Amino acid sequence: VNGLQARTFGVWTLLSSVIRCLCAIDIRNRTLYHLTLFTFFLALAHFLAEVFIYHTAALTIGIMAPLMVASFSIMGMLIGLQYLEVEALSQNKKKN
Repeated sequence: VNGLQARTFGVWTLLSSVIRCLCAIDIRNRTLYHLTLFTFFLALAHFLAEVFIYHTAALTIGIMAPLMVASFSIMGMLIGLQYLEVEALSQNKKKN
């Protein structure tokens, strides 16, 4: 890894962390919720590609931890998305 790659990965990690913190603050913002969910899918795809496609990482605890965090976060957010959709429908009914 050279310096540029390390800084790029660092900025990507910082950006995804900011998005996830903003979603935690305003969890009813559907656009932000979807964007946060996408960051977890992106992280999962990235780490899976490094292990199974590019073979640049081995399935050690250092790789398993982000895979598990991304997987469990995706599952939790997909479950939460159902409640977000139900809440949006009930808000629309109250307006009408």
